Amino acid sequence: MAGLNVERSLDPVKQFSVFAENRVGRLYDLIALLKEHNVHVMALTVLDTTDSAIMRMVVDDTDKAREIMVNNDFPYVECEVLVVEVPDEAHLKGVLAALLEAEINLHYIYTFLKRPGSKLALAMNVEEPDTAAQALNGRGFKVLTHRDIAR
Repeated sequence: MAGLNVERSLDPVKQFSVFAENRVGRLYDLIALLKEHNVHVMALTVLDTTDSAIMRMVVDDTDKAREIMVNNDFPYVECEVLVVEVPDEAHLKGVLAALLEAEINLHYIYTFLKRPGSKLALAMNVEEPDTAAQALNGRGFKVLTHRDIAR
């Protein structure tokens, strides 16, 4: 199991949190630019506030996505997320139980839109990602790397 954590840390899944003014069409603009440059959005969630929105996303080509956002005035921050494969929605309880037993704080979670292969995946921002990965592996869940989610 330690090998899986080493592999994950060498090829982590990156999340972009893109900050945009809360106006009609801004998400469309970003998605259209990504599509135009053959960058696939694998997971997406949007947090809306009164003045702005935070668009959190995982893409298959992080280098190209960075370049697109910089060149088109989409401010962002980047962080690693823990991505876990789940056979189906019935296994959500097991994922959460693994984190609870390891006393891992979960900041947020969202699902993937598409993944190569047939299984679902969850993107999670957690405290202590290595400990969380060990807990999930211990329960039989596969923690994914960027290579696992790329098209």
